[in-house]
Amino acid sequence: MGEIRVAISGIGGCGSAIVQGIYYYQNAKEDEFVPGLMHVKFGDYHIRDVKFVAAFDVNKEKIGKDLSEAIFAEPCYMAKIIEVPHLGVKVLPAPILDGVAPHMVEEFRCYNPEEMEPVNVAEELKKAKADILVNLIPVGSAEATRIYAEACLEAGCAFINCIPEFIASDETWAKRFEKAGLPIAGDDIKSQLGATILHRTIADLMRARGLIIEETYQLNIGGDSDFLNMTVEERLSSKRISKTEAVTSLIGKEIPTRIGPSDYVPFLGDQKICYIYARGRKFGDRPVRIDLKLSVEDSPNSAGVQIDAIRATKIALDRGVSGALTSISAYSFKHPPIQVPDHVARQWVEEFIEGKRER
Repeated sequence: MGEIRVAISGIGGCGSAIVQGIYYYQNAKEDEFVPGLMHVKFGDYHIRDVKFVAAFDVNKEKIGKDLSEAIFAEPCYMAKIIEVPHLGVKVLPAPILDGVAPHMVEEFRCYNPEEMEPVNVAEELKKAKADILVNLIPVGSAEATRIYAEACLEAGCAFINCIPEFIASDETWAKRFEKAGLPIAGDDIKSQLGATILHRTIADLMRARGLIIEETYQLNIGGDSDFLNMTVEERLSSKRISKTEAVTSLIGKEIPTRIGPSDYVPFLGDQKICYIYARGRKFGDRPVRIDLKLSVEDSPNSAGVQIDAIRATKIALDRGVSGALTSISAYSFKHPPIQVPDHVARQWVEEFIEGKRER
């Protein structure tokens, strides 16, 4: 079916991971198992069919560089796993808006708006003939995310929203993309094995085995830019909603809970540590308690999920499917338009690939 022309907004650790991952697995055999991907060949598309054609960032040390270099510029916490060839894609100055919190200006090496002007994102998407824009800007970027969504509508480009701003899961936005004949997927990407997917699994298992869950929490700490950005509580409102609903939607009732980022620990770097606690009752009203610790490298943890979402969205484009993509969104995102258990969502995606499910 040819290539998938992808633009990225936000060239941080996750952006670095997805670009590197495409080249790390570019020669994978179609029947090979690649950790983190549903399939090496997803429908008609191999991993290597993803081509990067545009990139946007606010970091003056990344702007103007080829994307292959910018993915390693500071601050970048993603380990280098492969040498990426020159891509011929220059990183462009992005609109700043609320994408850079006051306490993040120095960390992000943000350009001076008096010395440099942001590009017109819609025009650049058109020039690049981008099929899809993947939104990876910082948590709390409500206005900036909506600017990117508007640019996609103007440019005729599909949108994948990987951060916890509610676009795909908002009926008004979903209808706008449907009217424009464009697919949209989101919101808030799940990791391959992260805090939310593990917490969901625990909650689903307890419910399936007939336990009553009475209270639960999920506390996350890390040392990368993402966690530093989230030290300001005002930037976390949608993140807490997204992560909390991802878990409580499987419990089926309101219970005492606290879910979300908890602290920034600089020396952890790209290591993310999660503590999950759940207390409930089993047969005879006898107590049961779970205390769990998960430690993962944060940046590459969602890269494979994003690559699958990109290919699912391109399939939707090929088929003329528009609006919110419920199957890949339910499987790959914390706050999709429709919440279902993960095994159900995976089956939906398989049916979508086969053409048995419209979206």
